[in-house]
Amino acid sequence: MTIILDGKKTAQKIISDISEEVFKLDVKPKLAVIIVGDNPASQIYVKNKEKTAKKIGFDSLIIPFSINTSNDELLKEIDKLNNDKSVNAVLVQLPLPNTLYKQKIIEAIAPEKDVDGFTPYNFGQLVLGYKPYAIPCTPKGIIRLLDEYNIEIEGKVAVVLGRSNIVGKPLSALLRQNNATVINLHSKTSEKNILAFSKQADILVAAIGQPNYVTSEFVKDGAIVIDVGINRVNDKIKGDVDFDNVSKLTSYITPVPGGVGPMTIAMLMENTLELYKLQHK
Repeated sequence: MTIILDGKKTAQKIISDISEEVFKLDVKPKLAVIIVGDNPASQIYVKNKEKTAKKIGFDSLIIPFSINTSNDELLKEIDKLNNDKSVNAVLVQLPLPNTLYKQKIIEAIAPEKDVDGFTPYNFGQLVLGYKPYAIPCTPKGIIRLLDEYNIEIEGKVAVVLGRSNIVGKPLSALLRQNNATVINLHSKTSEKNILAFSKQADILVAAIGQPNYVTSEFVKDGAIVIDVGINRVNDKIKGDVDFDNVSKLTSYITPVPGGVGPMTIAMLMENTLELYKLQHK
């Protein structure tokens, strides 16, 4: 029988624990979010982050820029936030318009305020197996969700579909740190090999942004399937996994929505609190 990995319930528990801790603080942690343009999905994500931050008791600062803003304007704002001692965590909402130099903007964030864990320092620390100031939220949330259900990672074959800097690469690093044997598949992997390697997975993670891409033929009996995808199809949210058919084979599986998404938000809040503690010793 398949067990649903309830990210929503787990995230609520984490957020409740953070709220209790924040309630005891005299000075509240402050999260600053920069958003550029009016991308509908980004607007929703930022509103959800702001809503959760306020619910916990954080100070939340949303800084909007027009789609025509320049690299220099963004860099000046980031520098201002880096030097503002009242701000503990800085996030630039992705994706950015193609007119902006994304990597340069991310690199400008002070590593000790980089709540997403995307700066070269934090990313490098993670890949090298050291402790970064912050771990990218979605991969961190996936590991936490597996831990919540007492799922052993050590010794398992973990296949990650996708190699983005946001999910695929950092998650592969975290799985290795937990002593999994990791296979990373991507858009240049042949379809034949994608099927062959996926079928070997004890833990299969889909993070490619293609609705219902992972079908039952990808999955061996008893596998653990983590669906990171959030795709809008006919006004409905679909994951990268064909949930109805794949769930018949799995031992554990995440739903979409209600799986990885809430955990990502919870980890953002946890990272904010951890950066606050770091800065306040």
